[in-house]
Amino acid sequence: MLIRNESCGAPRLVAGSHPPASGYDADIIILTHERLSETIEAVESALRQRNVSFHVSVLDQGSSAMVQAGFAKAFRTHRNFGYYVSPVNLGVGGGRNFLSALGSGDTIVALDNDAVFADPAVVAEAVALFERSPALGVIGFKILARDGRNLDEFSWGYPPGLKKHAHADFLTTTFVGAGHAIRRKTWIQAGGYDADLFFTWEEYDFALRAIALQWSISYAGSLAVIHKVAAQARVRWQAERMRWFVRNRLIVARKWHISWPELATRICGYLAKAARNGLLRPALAGVWDAAKADRMLFKRRLSPHMRRYISAHEIRFQEGIMRSLYRHVIREMQADPG
Repeated sequence: MLIRNESCGAPRLVAGSHPPASGYDADIIILTHERLSETIEAVESALRQRNVSFHVSVLDQGSSAMVQAGFAKAFRTHRNFGYYVSPVNLGVGGGRNFLSALGSGDTIVALDNDAVFADPAVVAEAVALFERSPALGVIGFKILARDGRNLDEFSWGYPPGLKKHAHADFLTTTFVGAGHAIRRKTWIQAGGYDADLFFTWEEYDFALRAIALQWSISYAGSLAVIHKVAAQARVRWQAERMRWFVRNRLIVARKWHISWPELATRICGYLAKAARNGLLRPALAGVWDAAKADRMLFKRRLSPHMRRYISAHEIRFQEGIMRSLYRHVIREMQADPG
């Protein structure tokens, strides 16, 4: 059964302070659930950012009372920090929407709770990059493995053909949630994340809406986070992850009027890979969930601008379609083995 985002009360501030009404550069937002030590490291990394004014906001989506007390104690004295607790899990998109809406910084920087900034200048450099590039709406950071030197292979969310440019900058059609920055103006115009997606593909969905508004999406190889990939509290493939993965990818496609016949090859690819790994039932459930949600979707057609942008910065770097589809599922499953 899919988790629903029905509100049982708004998140509340339990330590620290709300973001200022104005007068600072960036909001750094972090979602967490149970990962006390990892999230403390992530917050400490955020608080060490230099040459930029910022506020750090953390949303706890269901940790135990002991973990919540630990967070509150760790950072209650910091003036540019706020710790919020939600009575329900809002999901990735919903949680980021809540934290983003609290602030007023021109830049929204998101960091996974099992990641840290690679150096104290990442946020300042992201802010400066937005200032230099008026058409830039989103920046995806380079995601490094635990050793801080090599790429986190499982967090490479771009066409394989672009991996050789991992230390450079390039325009793209998506970004990786573990570390990224969004111009607040872009976030507002695009309407934030689709909270109904709950988990997986929320970044790609947001990116497409930003591209439709003539914003560009950039990967910045000079801005990095170190992803420690905590095993605790992950959504396991054998449970709901495969279901969300299939459901949401099909929903994103249907939002842009990609027909069911056009999606047949993609669906077959997902089902074949799922069957090979004993996950056929949740994959089928994801297809069914997408079909049920279809009639409620607001659908738009890809504009000529979007077609040109996607062709130039995604399609021309892809492999054969079936191999590409398999790669998506394989990469996700290897990153989070059940």
